[in-house]
Amino acid sequence: MSKTGGPLSGLRVLEFTHMVMGPAAGLVLADLGAEVIKVEPIGGDKTRNLRGSGAGYFPMYNRNKKSLAIDLKSKEGKAIALALAEKADVFIENFRPGALDALGFGYGDLSARNPRLIYCSEKGFLDGPYSQRTALDEVAQMMGGLAYMTGPPGRPLRAGASVIDVTGGMFGAIGVLAAIAERHTTGKGRHVTASLFETTVFLVGQHIAQYAVTGSPAAPMPARVSAWAVYDVFDVQGDEKVFVGVVSDGQWASFCKAFGLDDWANDASLAGNNDRVAKRETILPRLRELFAGYTKDALMEKLEQVGLPFAPIQKPEDLLTDPHLLAGGGLLDMQLPEGPRVSLPALPITLDNERPGLSIDPPKIGAHSEEILGELGHSGEAIADLVRRGLVQTTA
Repeated sequence: MSKTGGPLSGLRVLEFTHMVMGPAAGLVLADLGAEVIKVEPIGGDKTRNLRGSGAGYFPMYNRNKKSLAIDLKSKEGKAIALALAEKADVFIENFRPGALDALGFGYGDLSARNPRLIYCSEKGFLDGPYSQRTALDEVAQMMGGLAYMTGPPGRPLRAGASVIDVTGGMFGAIGVLAAIAERHTTGKGRHVTASLFETTVFLVGQHIAQYAVTGSPAAPMPARVSAWAVYDVFDVQGDEKVFVGVVSDGQWASFCKAFGLDDWANDASLAGNNDRVAKRETILPRLRELFAGYTKDALMEKLEQVGLPFAPIQKPEDLLTDPHLLAGGGLLDMQLPEGPRVSLPALPITLDNERPGLSIDPPKIGAHSEEILGELGHSGEAIADLVRRGLVQTTA
């Protein structure tokens, strides 16, 4: 799906973001066809230079965006950004509270210039006693109960991806889309705010509800009492592992027939799900012994034939050769700004069976500065002067 053909084609987004949460919100809109202009400082978004676990942040969350590199603290840089804001449909930011207000880019300043502007703030916390605190994905996971639920008892553990940053960005994008729909009627924009902490609380809502329903606190996932007897990871031949689930009485009957477990199939005390859960400690040892005699491929083939839930235990890099992703357009091939070509996950939706695609590689610093300034009426000579003075950066 090209940008010109996306459902958000014609929408202009001005993005003042870094790290993951803000860029993730912009990525959703960009992949759906919006023109997203990422405003970077001279020298570029510092996220570009992260290493270790942060090395993938910029390439993953900044495709399909244009890069404008300017000195926002200069009079000229500020004027450029304000001119863009006056014509933008959406503004996205994820700076600490008050930082953009001090520069003249707060919601009040920009909405006064452009009442139709939808201003999206991606923050650590919504309004309340914590609203001025600095937050990170990991902070939110610890405070919001997710780390407690992920790790074994007494050992809180963050999830293995930036799930709160990304989900918080998604909620911001949802709020933006709702505000766009409303603007068709009112003609006015909105200030949309999404947050890390409240996103985490929403994600653990099922555990809060479990406590309300049962009167017992939810145990961390490694120590949980499963809702199903067969819902676990099993060892198979070759030091491989496969997750297997049997989550209904009908699946139990099919499972027993497929694996020759006739005694279980005819045992009335195992016919109901809750009865099987009560005998989980009897059921699982037999299954572990049974599955240990299978290869991974043989077990998965049998489970797929029966129609049972199953999964190989894959690493992120294994997904680059996953046949389903390769066949369905789930990976987008792109050129990194200062590096190799890579394949990265597409937006996980289809529109008329078509996945949103790639129209702009993750951009080099200031890759679109000249184009954007030209559209604002700056001559080539004026742009060259701004570059000479260090107020604008281009790739030229």
